[in-house]
Amino acid sequence: MARSAVLNLRIEPDVKTDAEELFGSFGLTVTDAVNVFLRQSIMRGGFPFEIVRNKPNALTQAAINEAEILCKNPDAKTFLSMASLKEDLMSDEDDDASLKNPPHRPI
Repeated sequence: MARSAVLNLRIEPDVKTDAEELFGSFGLTVTDAVNVFLRQSIMRGGFPFEIVRNKPNALTQAAINEAEILCKNPDAKTFLSMASLKEDLMSDEDDDASLKNPPHRPI
C-alpha cells in the first residue's frame, strides 16, 4: 500500500454532511472523492470542471443596469445615510408618486 499524507480541511458541518451523503450514494467516502478531484485536477492541469461566475436572472440584471445608469446621472438624488433615504421616500414633498408606490414585480 502506498504511503499517505494527511490533508486537514475546514468546511461547514452541513457541507460535510451533504458531501458524505452524496458520495456515499456512489459507494465513496469524502476522502475518496477528494482523491478523485485531486487526480483529475493533476491529469487536466487545472480544475476538472468549468468555473464560471453566476449569471444574474433578468430581474437582477435589470436592477444592475438601472444602478449603472443612475451612477452616471449627475442629477440623480444621492443620500449619505439610510435614514435620509427613508426620510425622503416617506416625505410628501416629492411629486413623483411612482417613487412612493413602485409597480409590483414578481420575483
